[in-house]
Amino acid sequence: MSEAMEDDERRQRSGEDVIDERDADEHLIREAEKIAVALGRMFPGLCEVVLHDLRDPANAIRVIENNLSGRQVGDSATELGLRRISDPGYPSVVQNYANRFPDGRPAKSTSIGIKNSSGRYVAALCLNLDISVLSPLTLTLSNLVATETGHRDEPLETLRDRNARELRRAVESLSAERAATPRALSREAKKEVVRKLREDGYFESRDAAQTIADLLGISRATVYNYAK
Repeated sequence: MSEAMEDDERRQRSGEDVIDERDADEHLIREAEKIAVALGRMFPGLCEVVLHDLRDPANAIRVIENNLSGRQVGDSATELGLRRISDPGYPSVVQNYANRFPDGRPAKSTSIGIKNSSGRYVAALCLNLDISVLSPLTLTLSNLVATETGHRDEPLETLRDRNARELRRAVESLSAERAATPRALSREAKKEVVRKLREDGYFESRDAAQTIADLLGISRATVYNYAK
């Protein structure tokens, strides 16, 4: 066989390999589409599920279920997707990171990169959980399990020591009900949190006021002022 014929055969084989890889990549993404649709339909109105085709970053979105961000099929890849395209060594899973929808609602996100047999990222499956939806649900459940008492202004008793760890958990829980971190709460929300902590008996522990002040990012004097 002549050298020219061998070159033609190599080019033909190379072209066939490229076509085979493209077909394999497309099959992989179509299978991922099924997962995206199924996940979205399992959490309607709560979790946005987006499948990005990283082979075409300018028109990346292939599937979007529970559209909470206002994006559309055919929209471009996010910054995280572009990082994966440029760096095959970028982490395959980035989990539970803080995010935010365009209208300001807080979200918790997880992004899963999908590689082909060559080790190149071809897709990413992203889940964006609407945290703001969960706050009213948390409050509803709290009301559901609440007990009635004629002494709402002050607790009748404290059944266990209100230590710093428990106090921190209480502050974080009350802040989550208001869809924010403790330091990001508004002035009025911080006042509500402090008064709730006083009602629940947390001020009985030593150094409670200073601990609350540190968590909320305010002064100790402000804590006592809010508690009135």
